[in-house]
This record gives sequence, C-alpha cells and structure tokens, in this order.
Amino acid sequence: MLRVEKRSAVGNILQMGQPIDVDLPHKLGKDAAKQRLGDNIHKLHEHLPGGGNVNSHWEGDTLNLSIAAMGDAIEARLTVYEDKVHCHFDLPGLLGMFAQPIAAMLKAKGSEILLEDHRD
Repeated sequence: MLRVEKRSAVGNILQMGQPIDVDLPHKLGKDAAKQRLGDNIHKLHEHLPGGGNVNSHWEGDTLNLSIAAMGDAIEARLTVYEDKVHCHFDLPGLLGMFAQPIAAMLKAKGSEILLEDHRD
C-alpha cells in the first residue's frame, strides 16, 4: 500500500498520510455506476465540513479526485467494477487522525451520496 510522506516546516517532523480503502457494493453494472458517479460527484462538496472544492477526471474506469478541504488536499481514486466501487483516499497530515470516522461515514453514506439517482 502506498504511503504518502509530508514533512512539516516546523521541526522537520515526518507525518505519514493515512490511507482509507472502502468498497461500495452496487447492482447497477459498471456503465450505470460510472454514469451515476459522474452525475453526483459535483455534490460531494456539500458533505465536506466547511465546504470544499472537488476536481475530478476519468482515466478508464477510475475517477481521480482532488478534494481541497480544511486547508489540505485529499487525493482519491474511485475504481468502478460491475458490482462495487472501490474507493481509495489518502488523508494527509492531521486529517489522518479522522481516518476511522471518515471510513465509517463512507461505508454508511457513500453509496447514497455517490451512486443513487439524484436527478430532479
């Protein structure tokens, strides 16, 4: 598993990035799941504490995300399979302390936020 290192300017302290891996099961099939992700990803900032900025681009079946929130940048990859979306997030620095609550929220609400049909 890839670990991201970040050195603090204060005391040259080494901080390790904390990875999160969560699978979101679905019954949509790969193409429909990709469509739903594409339709819903712009709403992700609504679920970030204090808001945030989300940039995304597709590379094959993987949606690459850069999420700017709380003064930090989070890199993520959402890979779509026929029956699940595998989510990998790298939480830098102090955000790594929140890895377990973030992973729990993704497991509980991730499919609802990213895969449900939100068209009005």
